Amino acid sequence: MKPLKESPEKTAQANNKSSRTYNILIAIALLAWVWLCIYLAQLLSYFIFKWLANTFHLEAGTILQASYSCITYLLALVIMLGIPALLRKKFKNHPLLEKTSREELGLKGLPTWTDILLSPIGFIIQLVFSAALVMLFSKIFPWFNAAEAQEVGFSDLYSTGDKIIAFSIIVIVAPIAEEIIFRGYLYGKLRKRLNLPISILLVSLLFAVLHGQWNVGVNVFAVSIVLCSLREITGTIYAGILVHIIKNAVAFYLLFIAL
Repeated sequence: MKPLKESPEKTAQANNKSSRTYNILIAIALLAWVWLCIYLAQLLSYFIFKWLANTFHLEAGTILQASYSCITYLLALVIMLGIPALLRKKFKNHPLLEKTSREELGLKGLPTWTDILLSPIGFIIQLVFSAALVMLFSKIFPWFNAAEAQEVGFSDLYSTGDKIIAFSIIVIVAPIAEEIIFRGYLYGKLRKRLNLPISILLVSLLFAVLHGQWNVGVNVFAVSIVLCSLREITGTIYAGILVHIIKNAVAFYLLFIAL
């Protein structure tokens, strides 16, 4: 007796299931890779600046902290994009080593008027969404401290020069670097393999976890959902960068200027 052949429908279902499983595994690997890049960048920066401080007897201050932040972001980007480029020739066609284009990073073209006009709208939406989510967590979890102070890496900014340096890192460098990493690289890679809600959820969860504090994590989770949505709408991260800049500028004013 000849073995029965599977119907085309069953074969297609099996292939789809296998493809979904494969894409989920790649997504997990991408999340782990981005986390590892950031961790390695922080670790390398720590040892570099510890050596510099000991060798040249440098004292902790705004300039040193700003330099540390810049180097950390730069190293994260170099590791994230550089190592796959170095390994690509040896391990051809590996999904984790695919070349990352400007389009995939969300950096295609230049910012448009649409990006500029969407940024204040996105800022207001993330503000309302974040406040609602923080309020919800406060009611559900008694231990949740919404008023816990956020650690931004800078303190005692007395001089104008210190404030300008801190402003450049918090309001300019951090939003650009974080958008390239999370809503650019990570979202661009995940979106090729997963549907829209799952891609947004995974990017936003990792973004929240890496901020450490619960209250900050809930806040930036809500922000990330809005920023990912802007990436999906516009096809680039420019609107997200502008929203991120506005958000950090307001936070900088409240932390270091208004008080």
